[in-house]
Amino acid sequence: MSAPANEKPQPEGRAGYKAFRTIGTRWMDNDAYGHVNNVVYYSWFDTAVNAHLIEQGVLDIHQGATIGLVIETQCNYFAPVEFPQVVEAGLRVARLGHSSVRYEVGLFLQGEPLTVAKGHFVHVYVDRATRRPTAVPAPLKKVLEALL
Repeated sequence: MSAPANEKPQPEGRAGYKAFRTIGTRWMDNDAYGHVNNVVYYSWFDTAVNAHLIEQGVLDIHQGATIGLVIETQCNYFAPVEFPQVVEAGLRVARLGHSSVRYEVGLFLQGEPLTVAKGHFVHVYVDRATRRPTAVPAPLKKVLEALL
């Protein structure tokens, strides 16, 4: 889980994460400094969360009545990643509210025990048409509860 506000974030082990997704780095992910650019990490967070929800059958990105909008995101970096390394994204839910969820993602180099980066983002679930907050649908809530 997250470090208290007065503590420096530290790498974490795999045991705290409930689901994992393997993500390959791409040549274009590296920046001029020879490592994966920070913006790519946020793409990995989105990939880990949304792919899990789609695979569980609780997210229809094209026609679902309820969608998640990101309202907050943050990442701490502990070690560099570079192409052609493989990343394993660990996923958990830290908080599940009436219409929102805080996802936490730990990024590990393939087979390594500690995170090279970890972060979070908060989705507020809204009605696709009105963009007004709505309750997390029951099937989605069940999938999210399994990640708590």
